Amino acid sequence: MHTDHTDQDIYLDDIDRELINQIQSDFPITTRPFQIIADQIGITEQEVLTRIYQLKKKKIIRRIGGNFVPEKLGFVSTLCAAKVPEDKIDEFSNIVNQYPGVTHNYLRDNPYNIWFTFITASIEEIEKNLIQISELTGIMGILNLPATKVFKIRAEFMV
Repeated sequence: MHTDHTDQDIYLDDIDRELINQIQSDFPITTRPFQIIADQIGITEQEVLTRIYQLKKKKIIRRIGGNFVPEKLGFVSTLCAAKVPEDKIDEFSNIVNQYPGVTHNYLRDNPYNIWFTFITASIEEIEKNLIQISELTGIMGILNLPATKVFKIRAEFMV
């Protein structure tokens, strides 16, 4: 596997580890969440923000945001899969990622090698967007795999 990171790039000290664990498992819902986290860890709010910025820059933190159940908010979601030639993976992924309803986009070791989730107001909008993606990329036959039953699990990564 190729990586652009050196060991120095991914070194996490104890404060980084505590910060990551705090953010992913018990993020405060308040007007100053980073101040609350800073108080719990024993550092300043500015240091929390600086460390988060550095962790995002190193791609250790991908995003900080809420996870919502789309159906409870009147949206629909689906999992999509596409067979993308290796020389078109970057182009395809960049186009897919431009759609605001795409929340995840993964490369898999499978004939269907690009998998992404799509959330929109209607299944018709998803289907329209998938046709548009096919037209823009030349990748036909994108699978639309809406869930028939949802299982909610909690994934927490201790660092």
